[in-house]
Amino acid sequence: MELRDIEIFLVLAEELHFGRTAQRLHVSQARVSQAIKKQERRIGAELFTRTSRTVRLTEVGRQFRDDLQPVYAGLHESLERARLAARGITAQLRVSLMPFNLPDLHPYWKEFRARNPQCELQIRLETFNDVFGRLRSGATDVLVVWLPVEEPDLTVGPIFCTDSRVLGVPADHRFTQWDSVPLELLAEFPHATALDLPDYWEDSYLPFHTPRGRRIERIKPADNSDELVSLISMGEIIHTFPSHVTRYWGMSHIRWLPVPEMGTLTFALVWRTEAENDLIRALADTVRDLGVFHF
Repeated sequence: MELRDIEIFLVLAEELHFGRTAQRLHVSQARVSQAIKKQERRIGAELFTRTSRTVRLTEVGRQFRDDLQPVYAGLHESLERARLAARGITAQLRVSLMPFNLPDLHPYWKEFRARNPQCELQIRLETFNDVFGRLRSGATDVLVVWLPVEEPDLTVGPIFCTDSRVLGVPADHRFTQWDSVPLELLAEFPHATALDLPDYWEDSYLPFHTPRGRRIERIKPADNSDELVSLISMGEIIHTFPSHVTRYWGMSHIRWLPVPEMGTLTFALVWRTEAENDLIRALADTVRDLGVFHF
């Protein structure tokens, strides 16, 4: 069976839609249909039931998917290791960021790469939902995230950077008449939230209650910064951010206002304790040597 045919099957098993599968893989729908029919002839059973409206996995299809997924993932990992080895790279370190990957942070990545030329360093932005989930699953190696982190299976490494706080509001919001916003007034408008966040950790970013005990409501789910900005610009929410966004996000439809009563955010390196290795320790040493960046 060709690797491309396996990929087509697995994507269709996820999308359950021939058109989206073709679009995602940049092939024609006819190519998708051809690959599935060829696999079904080889196996001797249908993998999907199709109607004019739905596509569903059969029992055989589900078993085939479950058997193929780890094999396909392992094959991709082998191909990736071979690709890196051809470039003289024998290791990889994946770092996920909660602060945005701004130019101010690039000296840390450059220094690590200079010290560890055999390692490919990947920097990606982390989503808001289940923020520690990808770290625990092994999908990323190190997370740069605000403190406190009180998870028994995670190690908190050196402090990476610190930042003050601003509030993002629509350009026509009444708060824009002021130079700053009292924390107490954040209870007058809805905010965003994310899924599967530890309460203590979410509260450290945006408290659940104001100093006078008024509840700060979270009503809109958002998985990333683009969703937050969209919700703010449409006037559905207001929301707090690290103040470094004001240096790089020039948006005519959003205003950034200081919230002096909110504490400084402190970001640190965090990793899964049992997964600690030489590369993680090398990154931690790099951050310690270069020192804490204050936005």
